[in-house]
Amino acid sequence: MPDPDALIPTIAGIAVLVALGAVVLRTAGVTGWWAPAVAVLRGGLQLAALSIVLTGAIGDPLWVTVALAVMFTVASVTSARRVAWTWRSFGIIASGMLAGVSMTLAVIFATGAVELAPRYLLALGGILIGNAMTVATLAARHVHERIDQHWDEVEGWFALGAAPRQATAGFARRAIGEALVPSTDQTRTTGLVALPGAFIGAIFGGLDPIDAGRFQIVVLAGILAAGAITAVIVARGLAPVHQRPLPHR
Repeated sequence: MPDPDALIPTIAGIAVLVALGAVVLRTAGVTGWWAPAVAVLRGGLQLAALSIVLTGAIGDPLWVTVALAVMFTVASVTSARRVAWTWRSFGIIASGMLAGVSMTLAVIFATGAVELAPRYLLALGGILIGNAMTVATLAARHVHERIDQHWDEVEGWFALGAAPRQATAGFARRAIGEALVPSTDQTRTTGLVALPGAFIGAIFGGLDPIDAGRFQIVVLAGILAAGAITAVIVARGLAPVHQRPLPHR
C-alpha cells in the first residue's frame, strides 16, 4: 500500500504543475489548453491500474506478454489516429512498430546484452514500444505533410508516367530522417543535457552506476534500431498514394 505521508505531497505537486501548465497555455490563448492536464490525469489513472495489475505478476511471462500486447495495441491505435485514420494506415503503422520492436528485442536478448527475464522484457518492451509510437507518428505525419505541400510536384511525376512509389520516394526518405531526429538527439546528448529515465531507474533499483550505464546504452541503441526500422516501414508504406492525403489530426 502507498504511504499516505508520501502520497499527499505527490498529489499536491502534480496538481500545482498541471495548473501551472494550464494557466500558461490559457494565458497564451492556446487552443486546447486543457489537453496536458487531461493527459496527466489519464496517464496517472493508467499507471495506477498498471501498477495494481503488475503487482505480483511482473515475474510471470504470460502476464508480461499480455501487458506488452495491450501497450502495443494502444500505441498502434494512438499513432494511427494522428493521421487520417484508415485500416491501411493502421496496418502499416502497426506492422512497422511490430517489426522494429520485435527485431530489436530479439537482438538484445539473443546477444546476451540483457538477461532474458520477464521484468527486463517488460521494461525494455515498454520503452521500445513508446519510442516506436513516437517515431511512427512523426514519420506518418511528415510524409503526408510533404506530399500535401508538394502535390503539384507529385502530379507532375504522375503525368510523366511515374508510379506512386517513384513519385513520392524522396518525400519518404526525408520523412524517415526527420522522424529519427528526436531519438538521435536524445542519444547524442545523453549525460550532457539530461539523465535518461532508464539510467536513473536502474540506479534507484540498486544497480551500480556502471551497470546502470551499460543498461542505458543498450536501451538507447535499441531505441535507435527500433526507430529506424519503424520509420522506414511506415514512411515507405504510407508514401505511395494515388490522391492527395487527407488532413491529419
